[in-house]
Amino acid sequence: MQKFKRKVFYLGGFDPRGVRFYHQLYREQAERYARLSGEQVDVSARRSGPASSAIWTVSNESAGVETEYEFLRWEDLVGKVWIRNPLLLAWRSIATYSAHARHMQFRRMRKLRPGPVITILYPPLLALLIPLALALVPALLLSLLLPLWGAALIGIGISALLSGRFLNKLIVPWLLRFMYYNHTVAAQGPGEDMNARLDQFAARIAQEMDGPWDEVIFASHSNGTIYAMSVLRRILELRGAKPLPDHFTALTLGQVVPVIALRKDARWYHGDLKALDDKHFRLVDLSAPPDGAAYHDVHPIRLVSDRCAARIDLLSPRFHLFYDPENYHGGWSNKYEAHFDYLRVGDRLSPLDYVSLTAGRRTIDEAITAFRAIP
Repeated sequence: MQKFKRKVFYLGGFDPRGVRFYHQLYREQAERYARLSGEQVDVSARRSGPASSAIWTVSNESAGVETEYEFLRWEDLVGKVWIRNPLLLAWRSIATYSAHARHMQFRRMRKLRPGPVITILYPPLLALLIPLALALVPALLLSLLLPLWGAALIGIGISALLSGRFLNKLIVPWLLRFMYYNHTVAAQGPGEDMNARLDQFAARIAQEMDGPWDEVIFASHSNGTIYAMSVLRRILELRGAKPLPDHFTALTLGQVVPVIALRKDARWYHGDLKALDDKHFRLVDLSAPPDGAAYHDVHPIRLVSDRCAARIDLLSPRFHLFYDPENYHGGWSNKYEAHFDYLRVGDRLSPLDYVSLTAGRRTIDEAITAFRAIP
């Protein structure tokens, strides 16, 4: 059997954990895929790549596939803006939501998907209501036995002790950081360092497109899907009149492009998206309707333009078909985990789970055909 050679570039989201976490996650999911498929899949140690990246090799000897996986790193830039002080985060959140109120097209966003609107709006409400309730309820009860000032101090202490635990379980701090970061990016652009990194990523992908690969996948997840559009614009500019190869696909997972695209002041990003409307490329989006942090069935180019020359598929991964009910990440307490199911393998293999797409024998188009045949 002739070996099928694939190149994968991965651009992750707003996450300071970086390459160590994602390499281990991929290795664990590859082991799970191997158990379910009966194929032998090996994931190498990671090594430094040429463009602020890390590379590892995925060998599927059973299927005759070898994948060179390149993780495009920007967790160092995330770490520089990751707010750890809760008081500073609260202060920055006030500015964030004031700007969203002025510039975000919430009515249009709601028509796209109401779920993400709720996801955007509930963090500041809970960040206010949960500490207030945890302070007020004990204080009122204790005021029956203690002086008011003493009951108030104890209530404040209980709130300080428990609020963080409740808010973290509902991923409120993470969402506030996510919203603050994207507010600054919408208003001011990615910044000098991130723009340089995006240039580097685009040059690296363009360099490998015509390499000895049967398939090239540029995968992005969560906040990375926003920057993926900017990277695509850069790639097309670097290629000039030379068309993208047929074996190249941009794959977006848990897409959040409207978070920036629907900000009226994000004119730099509107320009990136508009520059793609007459370009020919292949894009596949996998975004799940139950994922409140993602935009299922939202065409990224049509957010700014009435035309699109690209070939685009918008699909739900239908996670519920591939997980047993006890393992399915549903409900409010699992919102964060649900947003990472795009990178996992379920209790049963899907043609479109991430390891199947990046380590299996099927091309993306073959995988979509197999997926659509599932009742």
